[in-house]
Amino acid sequence: MPRFKLTIEYEGTRYSGWQKQKNARTVQGELERAIRGGLDVETFEFQGAGRTDAGVHAVGQVAHLEGVTNLSPDMMCVRINDKLPTDINVLTVDKALPRFHARHHAIARTYLYQISRRRTALGKRFVWWVKDGLDLGAMRDAAGFFKGLKDFRSFTKDDPDEKSTKVFLSDFIVREAGDLILVRVTGSHFLWKSVRRMVGALVEVGRGTLSPESLNRSLHGHSQELSHFTAPPSGLFLEHIQYDEGETLHPPQPVFPLPNRRD
Repeated sequence: MPRFKLTIEYEGTRYSGWQKQKNARTVQGELERAIRGGLDVETFEFQGAGRTDAGVHAVGQVAHLEGVTNLSPDMMCVRINDKLPTDINVLTVDKALPRFHARHHAIARTYLYQISRRRTALGKRFVWWVKDGLDLGAMRDAAGFFKGLKDFRSFTKDDPDEKSTKVFLSDFIVREAGDLILVRVTGSHFLWKSVRRMVGALVEVGRGTLSPESLNRSLHGHSQELSHFTAPPSGLFLEHIQYDEGETLHPPQPVFPLPNRRD
């Protein structure tokens, strides 16, 4: 049967995450419903590259779809989108190799987190507003501790006895963009809530309530302290799924930029 690669964007505010659940509304569930209705198929395989948590957004989620259809990829995209709610959108549908697997063939995943340094009425679903002043230099220095192969058991609820908590992070960027602080992290894979806990810990470093040394020690042991610093899901976006070793990303840009304040 033919196999297709779908690139998808969604606002996760109203959903209990990506993965289909029996008694909850999810992004995968809405997409599967739209595929059945739009393509008039009942039997198909559909799987995403990453499982975003409740309230987390995506601008570059990837999924593969395998099923019988005579429609062109462009028409498939139109038909599926016609059946989707407005906060989920299929950007592209492309023919894929028969054995392409969205999750297994991904070599890296990139998440972007948006921290706002001002109150906003328009962008509150897409940022975390931190009222306190933040030391950006300290946050950048602390971000360097995360790079490389590290044990992230202090940054997840996953059980290390059931699943390895060691993850390789190839890049960790903290930069300013107007009233936003952008945190972008790229890794082989991510553990449950780990990105949000890393961002939460960086914000505490920026506030001066957590020392960079304490954060570094947490990567060489287990600390329950960091669970209290979990950033809210509103500012987190699954930005990109990488399949090509030679691919490079552009510098991080805001997904939802805030208008500049008038002096």
